[in-house]
Amino acid sequence: MQVDARTQYLDLYRRETATTLKVLREFDATKPHFKPAEKSNTALNLAWTFNVEQGLVLMALNNAVDFTKGFPPAPATFGEAVAAYEASSKAVDEAMSSATDAQLAQEIDMPTGKNQMGKMRAIDIAWMMLLDSVHHRGQFSVYLRMNECRVPSIYGPSLDEPWR
Repeated sequence: MQVDARTQYLDLYRRETATTLKVLREFDATKPHFKPAEKSNTALNLAWTFNVEQGLVLMALNNAVDFTKGFPPAPATFGEAVAAYEASSKAVDEAMSSATDAQLAQEIDMPTGKNQMGKMRAIDIAWMMLLDSVHHRGQFSVYLRMNECRVPSIYGPSLDEPWR
């Protein structure tokens, strides 16, 4: 059975965003300024990164990626960041579900290295943002453990969510 690029992306996207929401909801929202090291992001800013990445996917699908304005600042509370991620996840799902092949194939200027821009297809930007969010979710799971929060199952059982 042949699976098209959109279907393949959406299948994984839906699983990964559901898992990321599960991880974010375990964090103690009263500790938005926690960071494990001086150079680390705060929990709030790291949670907001997921939403920023969703925004980049939406911009890519609309051929409207613009880095001149910078990224939107994080909201005031951790709960607002999680709610924004939930909303942006639905928006990306809807936009990807209805995207045309031409939208997925359109080439967009993206950073490809230090002081370097290059062309990337919108579908490749979507994949890059999804994989980067998985990376940041791994970082965030450490924030959970360091704050004695429950670490849920991500790709397999966890100490806090065993499968037996």
